[in-house]
Amino acid sequence: MTAALPLIGHDDQTRTFLTARESGRLHHGWILQGPSGIGKSRFAKRTAAMILGAAGPDASSDDPIMQKVLSGSHPDLKWIARENNEKGQLRQDITVGQIRDLNKFFSLRPAMAGWRVGVIDALDEANLSGLNALLKTLEEPPKNALLLLISHGTRTVLPTIRSRCHVLRFNRLSDSDTKRVLEGEGDAFTASLAHGRPGYALSLAGGRAPSAVQALKTLLKSIDRPNSAIVAQAIQAGAADEKSLNAFTDTILAWTAKQAQENPQLGKTWLALHAVRATAIELNLTPLQTTAKLISVLQDGLKSVAVPA
Repeated sequence: MTAALPLIGHDDQTRTFLTARESGRLHHGWILQGPSGIGKSRFAKRTAAMILGAAGPDASSDDPIMQKVLSGSHPDLKWIARENNEKGQLRQDITVGQIRDLNKFFSLRPAMAGWRVGVIDALDEANLSGLNALLKTLEEPPKNALLLLISHGTRTVLPTIRSRCHVLRFNRLSDSDTKRVLEGEGDAFTASLAHGRPGYALSLAGGRAPSAVQALKTLLKSIDRPNSAIVAQAIQAGAADEKSLNAFTDTILAWTAKQAQENPQLGKTWLALHAVRATAIELNLTPLQTTAKLISVLQDGLKSVAVPA
C-alpha cells in the first residue's frame, strides 16, 4: 500500500502523537512548531485524516476518508489559511473573521466521524484580533475536538495560546531525507535553498526568487565597501514579490549566522534581523521597506566587525 501523503522524517513526532491518542487522553490543542517547509502541514493533514477515521496516517488514496480530506470536502475538517481579498490578491494575514468561523465550526456537532478537526496554517499569519478570538475555543474546547496550530517560528506564539496547548517540535530534515524529498524535483537553485527545508525550497522555485538571491549575494560579496547601485538593486529584487522577499530574508539570515560562527558579536545582528522579519507584518512594512531595513540592520552590525568577503 502506498501512502497518499507520505511523510519523510518526523518519525518521533508521529510516534509522540500516536502514543497520546492511544492513551485515551489526547490533548485538544497542539502547536506544531518548526521552520517552514519541513512537512508540518502534511503532518497535520495526515493526522486530521486519521482522527476522522482514515486507516492511520499512512492511509492510501483509496481510503474514502483520506479522499475527502485531500479534496477538502470532509465536513468535519476546517483548514484555515490566508485567503484572497475582493481584488483577488492574497491577504496579508488570517483575519479575525476566519477565526470566528472556526469557533463556530467547533460549536456544531460532528457530521460524520464523531470528531471535529481544525487546522490553522499558520499562527504566524494570524492577526492579533484573530489570535485573541482563538482563545474562546482553546479555553472551552468541545468534546472530541482537535485543534492543530502550525507555527513556523517567525513570530512569538502568545503565552495565552501556548499555555493551553501541547507543543510538538519539528526539526529540519537531515541531508539524506532532504534529498529524498527533492529527488526528481527542482534544480540546483532549489537544492541550494533547502537547508533541511525541501518544501520551502520548492515553494520558492521559479519566478523572481532566484534573482533576489543572486542580487543579495552580489551585495554580500562587497558588503564592507557597498556600492549604492548594488544596494539599490538588491533592495528592489528582494521586494519583487512574496517569494523573493522570503528568499532574500532567509539568505541574509543564513549568511549572518555563518559569519557569526567566526564573529560571535554578529549573533546580536542575527537576532535583530530576525526581529525585522517577525515584526514586518505587525508594523505594516512594505516589502521594499523590509528589504531596506534588513540591509540597514546588517550594515550597522558589521561596522565594528571585520567580515571576510
